Order: sequence, then C-alpha cells, then structure tokens
Amino acid sequence: MTVVSTTAFQRAQLEVGGVQVAVLTAGEGEPLVFLHGADTRLDFDFALGWSDRFKVVVPFHPGFGPSGDDPSLGSIHDYVMHYLRLFDALQIGAFHLVGHGLGGWMAATLALEHNRRVQRLVLVAPWGLHVPEHLTQDVFRMEQEQLIERQTEDPVLREQLTPDPQDVEGTVARYRESVSLARVAWERNYDAKLPRWLHRATMPSLLVWGDNDRMVPAAQSEAWARLLPNARVRIIPQRGHLVLHESPEVVTVIGEFLAKP
Repeated sequence: MTVVSTTAFQRAQLEVGGVQVAVLTAGEGEPLVFLHGADTRLDFDFALGWSDRFKVVVPFHPGFGPSGDDPSLGSIHDYVMHYLRLFDALQIGAFHLVGHGLGGWMAATLALEHNRRVQRLVLVAPWGLHVPEHLTQDVFRMEQEQLIERQTEDPVLREQLTPDPQDVEGTVARYRESVSLARVAWERNYDAKLPRWLHRATMPSLLVWGDNDRMVPAAQSEAWARLLPNARVRIIPQRGHLVLHESPEVVTVIGEFLAKP
C-alpha cells in the first residue's frame, strides 16, 4: 500500500482483487465511509467536515477517478463485494456509511446485505428505487450541458463541471467513468427487488435531499422512508442534487446524526 500525504486527506493506493484502488482518509475515531456518486469531477473536501469526530474514508469506485478499472464489476452487488474486500484490507469492522447518488444505491444495498456492520446510514439523493411518479433521470439520455444544468444551479459548481474542449485527459476520464457506470446502470438506474429487502436495513438512517433536486426528485424520499424501518428525512431548501457541495449545513446535519449514541 502506498500512502501520499496531502494538506487535508491522506491518499492511499491499495491493490484489491487485482485492482489498484485509491482511498482518501482523514481524522481519527469511528470509521465513516463515504461512497461517491457517478462523477468525480468535484472534490470531496466537504467530507473533511466529519473528520473532527470520525476517521473519514473516501474510496474511489473501480473505474472512477484515480482508481483502476475492473470490467468484471457489472452490478451493484459486485461493487458491494468489492467494498467488503476493501474494508478487510483497511481492517474496518463496523462503520457509519454515507452514500450519494450512485453511491447511495451501493450504500443501501450494502446496508441491507450486511446490516450488522453498518452502525448508521445516510443516503443523500440515492439512486436505486423505481418511483414511477418521480423518476430518477437517465444520465445516458442527456446531453452534457443538460446534465450539468440539472445537477446544480450554483454557477461555481457548474463551471467546475463544464468540460474544457482542450482537456483531452479530462475527456478520456469522463468517457471512462461513463463506461464503468454503464455496466451497472445502462439498462436501468434502479433495482426492482430493492423494495423487497430494504426492511433489512434496520440501523438508524437519515435520508437527505435538496428540495430543488432535478436529477433524483426529493419526493422520492417518501418512498425510501416507507421502506426503511428506522429512517428520518431531511429536506434542505433551495439546494439541488449536489447538496453536499452546495450546503455546509447539510454536512453538519449528517455529522450530528452520525455522532448520536
């Protein structure tokens, strides 16, 4: 394992199942794992807001960001099994779990399949449920400009997400992540069986949405809350899908929820 120090996070490079996986860590205390969404163009510095109470662990999914590719991962369950390997390598037993978007789908699946390991669960605008009257947008049917517009109304974040036509490496990275995403979400961005099993995620749970989310409508929170047996809902006003980047308040809300005994 190679560890590189940064000003805030430490970045480790581990081999997991023959794949090089990048992991950011910061802080001390109980482990808090954050599973990111379907795009790594924005940094995860907001997660440092939890590092005063927890050991924050932010892995990059295989096929995303600086992690290596693994074409064998063709389902959310495959990613769950990958993360169990990673947690073993990091010697993480029980942990708190936060997931956003695609990472929320992974987190929900991990929590219901391994509920004794997840102490508290936070799902931020998660993918994974099919709610016909409030559909999760299909990212493969949107042009780049439309996708950025629907993710956030924050002009700074929009600028960071807007690709530079001269940035060949950035273009290749986006294509690579799209291919990895397509392996699990091309046919559908939900699991039709998830409603049947979510009752197994019995740990205290928090559902977080921006009320202006135009990728995963905040109205989906009602369906998730009905299916998770111990869930609360927090809707953040005047925020969009990238609510973790848009609102320091939500980072504080999540940290306080996870710190409860």
